Amino acid sequence: MKIHYCIDFFTDWHCGSGLSTGADLDALVVKDKNKLPFIPGKTIKGLVREAVEELSRLSENQHIDEIKKAFGFFKKDKNNCEIEAIKGECFFTNASIPQVLANAIIHEKTEKYFFRTISSTKINDNGVAEEHSLRKIQVTIPCCLEGEILHIPDENTVKILTDGLQFIKRLGLNRNRGLGRCKIKVINSEEEI
Repeated sequence: MKIHYCIDFFTDWHCGSGLSTGADLDALVVKDKNKLPFIPGKTIKGLVREAVEELSRLSENQHIDEIKKAFGFFKKDKNNCEIEAIKGECFFTNASIPQVLANAIIHEKTEKYFFRTISSTKINDNGVAEEHSLRKIQVTIPCCLEGEILHIPDENTVKILTDGLQFIKRLGLNRNRGLGRCKIKVINSEEEI
């Protein structure tokens, strides 16, 4: 089984590449080979796992076995030491701009318009900017990305993952400062062919 979902961003967002441009930008957005923004599948997987585990703690039915099966876990020995990593069954694709739109953007060479720079600085107790505290990051404008979760073992796990996706309300860097506000909608869930 699989889930096809859409992430609608309402604000600028930053999913970092770990790179900078030296003196100009402190943090760049992760981009694909066509210079378009995307969110790596492992980032989505981590966010969904965190959401599913939080929902599980809040519910009567903990879904521990389904979560382990979907995401993987570490087997432990009698001393509670990790001895073996068990891989989860689910595979999370990168969330990217839908292909039809991506093709149009590439054809028109408009990918640079997806990004802008924001600056921030640390203000001390006297209301004055601290020296050497100016930071500039690249952000992506609000847009829609699509991704899939593949190899879902059963309907119950589809429901758990769907609830986890819909629980996520912010994504990326500086979520507590207004970046990355989003809504994730499941487009469909179906049998894999």
